[in-house]
Amino acid sequence: MTRARIEKRDHAGVYVWHYFGDVIEQSDSHVVIGSRMGRDILTAYVHFRQGDRMVETFYADRWYNIFEMHDVDDDRLKGWYCNICRPAHLTSADDTLLIQYDDLALDAFVDPFGNLLVLDEDELDALHLSRAADSGGMARDGGAHRSCRAAADPVSRCDEAYKWLT
Repeated sequence: MTRARIEKRDHAGVYVWHYFGDVIEQSDSHVVIGSRMGRDILTAYVHFRQGDRMVETFYADRWYNIFEMHDVDDDRLKGWYCNICRPAHLTSADDTLLIQYDDLALDAFVDPFGNLLVLDEDELDALHLSRAADSGGMARDGGAHRSCRAAADPVSRCDEAYKWLT
């Protein structure tokens, strides 16, 4: 199985942190990674626990990525976490796939029942991005909301989200 190094960068493309996962599926335009949560984070909407199983989808041609989260103890679905970001850069080096994405601050969480919570709108506003930098205003015109709602349907999440973003 191919290893992947995932690098989160900020809106200016500056390195923030990295972690590793295993490639589950790959095409020219996307990659699906399996990974484990590296630390505990308690939020108002979900408890991320060290060891939670993550199924992460990164796209080279879409302005978001989607993380499907499962509990470390019983593998129950916790929900989907969506990052609004620039399209991922996917490159291979040796036996490792390098995935780099520029986070644009706006996030959303969809619980297993389909309830959507938009996160970090204040952080997006603080960045003062141009409309071009936030995918032609996608983050402000409802595209992010629709993308994350589509994430709650495992069968159509990617195709439907992409239709709404374009």
